[in-house]
Amino acid sequence: MTRIVQIVPFMRPGSGVAGVAWNLDRALRSLGADVEAYTYTQARAGEREPIAVRGRRTARLASSWRVVWMSTEGTRRARDFLAERPDAVSIVHSNVTIGDVYVNHGVLFAAMRARGRAGLRLLKDPSRIYVHFRDRKRYRGHAHRRIVVLTAAEEQTLVSSYGRVGPPVRIISNGVDLDEYRPPTSDERAEARRVFELDEEDRVALFVGHEFDRKGLPLAIEALTHAPTVLLLVVGGARKMVDDSRRLAQKLGVADRVLLLGEQHGLKAYYAAADMFVLPSVYESSGLVFLEALASGLPLVATRVGVAPEVVVDGENGYLVDRDAEQIGDRLERLAAHPSGAFAARARASVTGYSWRAVAEQYLELAREIEAERAAEAASSAPSVGRGGPGTKEPRRR
Repeated sequence: MTRIVQIVPFMRPGSGVAGVAWNLDRALRSLGADVEAYTYTQARAGEREPIAVRGRRTARLASSWRVVWMSTEGTRRARDFLAERPDAVSIVHSNVTIGDVYVNHGVLFAAMRARGRAGLRLLKDPSRIYVHFRDRKRYRGHAHRRIVVLTAAEEQTLVSSYGRVGPPVRIISNGVDLDEYRPPTSDERAEARRVFELDEEDRVALFVGHEFDRKGLPLAIEALTHAPTVLLLVVGGARKMVDDSRRLAQKLGVADRVLLLGEQHGLKAYYAAADMFVLPSVYESSGLVFLEALASGLPLVATRVGVAPEVVVDGENGYLVDRDAEQIGDRLERLAAHPSGAFAARARASVTGYSWRAVAEQYLELAREIEAERAAEAASSAPSVGRGGPGTKEPRRR
């Protein structure tokens, strides 16, 4: 039985890295693998947190401290943990700088470069400088046997960001829970829309994301000036981001068509209430929400980032767009002109190959590949047995 250890800051249902590791854990277990997790909480072993989180500023400081701690002391403790499990293949989703497989969930420098003034953004937060040079060493060196990227484009992003990549690169996409995310029944859709006081003829575009500038919310709001029949439902964002977005919507005269909900948990009801999904992001390593929206039957209006170019076919299950408000608005309006659910079957069909089980099968294949490598290395380094071999004696001649 293949034994796997996932090293991840946190593991729980939902989105982000924690949700990826949680879904992968379940899928690997269903395939018969022996799976274990090593998290930040386990690494700290009940130790008191050095920074008490009392607001946004202290939360940012605590996050930066955690990055450095996991990269240094956390790595040392993870090494000890793995030493007790020499037969396990380790899959790393965190700041730890050891392990067999490192899963690249995003390139910090690429995200800042895409937004512009990357050097200034680095200087504004010293922890970003640390992460950039730590990962430069990670990717250019041989701390890991394999690097996993989530899309083909992300492999090129690594090369453009770090010059070269030492370990072999494997492309394994993120997955989507096809049971959890599916087109809603008529009753589910009616209930979800009733909560937001939406009429059946309303055409609703859903935006989900926490970094509004990088994810392109200002563009999506501006696009409403070119999409007069579309309403925008926005999930995510801290209070200041939400307030700034509300002011922008008021300035552009579309505030009556923008509903800002702030941070929410459990997206299924929001997908059920919507008719389309919009995310004109400047950078995504993958974009779990793209897969979730399509699985929920929503056509996409998305920039050519993350997994979007791999799954979207213009006019079939959405549109790929430039970061241009007029173009985004035009595509939203085109989708709004169709009856509700007109794209649901095609949207759903485009991601049926992205189940977590299919993703786990690829990780399991990679783990077995690494097991075979280790066995070959052990065999080649073992003392030879027989005449003249190290550690043997010649038979006594009579």
